[in-house]
Amino acid sequence: MPRIAGVDVPKQKQICIALTYIYGIGRYTAKQILQTVDIDPAKRAGTLSEQEVAKIQNMIFADCKTEGDLRKEVSMNIKRLMEIGSYRGLRHRRGLPVHGQRTHTNARTRKGPRRAIQGKKKTPAK
Repeated sequence: MPRIAGVDVPKQKQICIALTYIYGIGRYTAKQILQTVDIDPAKRAGTLSEQEVAKIQNMIFADCKTEGDLRKEVSMNIKRLMEIGSYRGLRHRRGLPVHGQRTHTNARTRKGPRRAIQGKKKTPAK
């Protein structure tokens, strides 16, 4: 597996897709990087030479904020929202959806599994 920007990318996938395994790089950015360094996007990641890997890595470090730096920036933005007490910050703090989704019936991913309410058990029908 080639190691690019501290991430082992899968060698059997096309390099265009394999670059998306790096946090902060999507399909569009991967295609732009490959076009700039003049590498065929259909080429498999395992067949890249050391020079090609070095070119890709230099391009990523020069242009993109990825992995640790990007994760740190995102977490600091969320922390800032919570500190200033904005609506979005309160939603993050309470573990509820942030972007206006309904919570009456859905949002189980953000809210977690249902908690049982004491004394609210259905009685069997006679």
